[in-house]
Amino acid sequence: MPQFKSKISTSSDSFNQNRKDMLALIDQLRSLEQRAIAASEKRRPTFEKRGQLTPHERLTRLLDPGMPFLRLYNMANYLLEDDNPETSIPGGSVILGIGFVKGVRCMIWVDDSGIRAGAATSGGWDASKGAQKMAQKLKLPFIHLVESAGANLMEYKVELWAHGGMLFRNLAWLSAAGIPTMVVLHGPSTAGGAYMPGMSDYVIGVRDNGMAALGGAALVHAATGEVADDRELGGTEMHASTTGTIEYLADDDAHGIEIARDTMGRLDWNKNSTPIRQNDYAEPLYDIDEIAGTVPVDYTIPYDVREVAARFVDGSDFEEFKSRYGPGTVCMQASIMGHSVGLIGNNGPFDPEAAAKATHFFQLCDQSELPIIFLNNTTGYIVGTESEHKGMIKLGSKMIQAVSNVRVPKLALYIGASFGAGNYGMSGVAFEPDFLFSWPNAKTGVMAGASAANTMSHVARVQAQRKGEEPDEEAIARQNQRIRDIFEYQESAFFTSGRVLDHGVIDPRDTRKVLGFALETIFEAQNRTLHPNAFGVARI
Repeated sequence: MPQFKSKISTSSDSFNQNRKDMLALIDQLRSLEQRAIAASEKRRPTFEKRGQLTPHERLTRLLDPGMPFLRLYNMANYLLEDDNPETSIPGGSVILGIGFVKGVRCMIWVDDSGIRAGAATSGGWDASKGAQKMAQKLKLPFIHLVESAGANLMEYKVELWAHGGMLFRNLAWLSAAGIPTMVVLHGPSTAGGAYMPGMSDYVIGVRDNGMAALGGAALVHAATGEVADDRELGGTEMHASTTGTIEYLADDDAHGIEIARDTMGRLDWNKNSTPIRQNDYAEPLYDIDEIAGTVPVDYTIPYDVREVAARFVDGSDFEEFKSRYGPGTVCMQASIMGHSVGLIGNNGPFDPEAAAKATHFFQLCDQSELPIIFLNNTTGYIVGTESEHKGMIKLGSKMIQAVSNVRVPKLALYIGASFGAGNYGMSGVAFEPDFLFSWPNAKTGVMAGASAANTMSHVARVQAQRKGEEPDEEAIARQNQRIRDIFEYQESAFFTSGRVLDHGVIDPRDTRKVLGFALETIFEAQNRTLHPNAFGVARI
């Protein structure tokens, strides 16, 4: 396969400006992530007083040292329940991701009880449901480190309660599919939260601190008048000896996590999976760090998506498919860490020829069982009389039909613009790709703010002319600004990721590692045999 020859000068002014702009966005990403950690750490004295580990310490103890951990939904809930960019805390009061426990690749959910005592958030619940869905699709054992105040009754929303039942249904589905579910009960888990241990296959309870009850002492007194003690009502000691809800009683947090690790190790989970292929592969010729200077953060400035691919595919080798037909869309065959893949990227909007090419390419990848990687940077399907006469609707629809029905894994990256139906054709969130991550410069929406404003300005002028009136240009200017503000506020990667419209925001320089980890996870799932049962493991 031909090695790509980069035309980028890393000493050029444009490269250095791109890099400066991208690094500023990466700094913003890291600052937001650190904001959540700092908020959680404020309660460290409380955890230490109780003899507990902090949520982040629990995660560290659970994971195999030195092994990779892919954080998911790191921006969940950002600007959702608190619309102030200076105070909104990302993460949704949960820590979610894929990591290794005793050599087993697992989906992990840690309640970040350092933030609002782990009370549920809209974004956090959506992210948690997404993690459960991913665990089932990718056949990942599910481990939940529980300590949560449950629903925030001061900010009650009926839809959170109604849809919250999906969390328990998903646990039932995981168990019935033959995927182990495990809980370490570190602290209180009341009301619906009591079903987290109740619905899990393996439950480890921490002595003195862990507690599960349908109603805590305050609710019991309010509902029945009974004066109850939380420990007697639902303490781990009681559940270990009286109800049988807890299998293993731990002395403290560290002991509970040690039991979880030992239990996972004793399942011999990897016996039913083909080992990851240890293929020899070449590193890219170009430094992945150069991606930060390769892509302008302003999506209106063109660049060659081949330059991006050359910095994360093996050996910077790829074969381009139909390079001279519909050239604004680039289809490539390559490999990433030894895994053969198809890639599609954008050097502009889709024209009819590009849509036809992409449809053909998707079907070939499906035929050859090649995962498809989508590098989103498009303003959508091109409009105008010429493209309409060439069948833009028909050909764009066929492309969307193909991306909807391919049977191979789909991995999408928002690396620039992803607007309109172009987002659909490039396997946006509605098309449920196996993995979907955003770069911090990404912009997504039905169209750009300027396009929306110009469209409505034209409509306003036409309406005025029909009435025989002069357009009110001042009113149109105010309308323009209002529309642009609405669209541009909602298009940033941080905003959309806060609404769980992806699996998280990543540093572009981590693209190869993230894609490699994702492909290995998919390969393992494809080569794992499950032993499902009818109803899941029931506690009788």
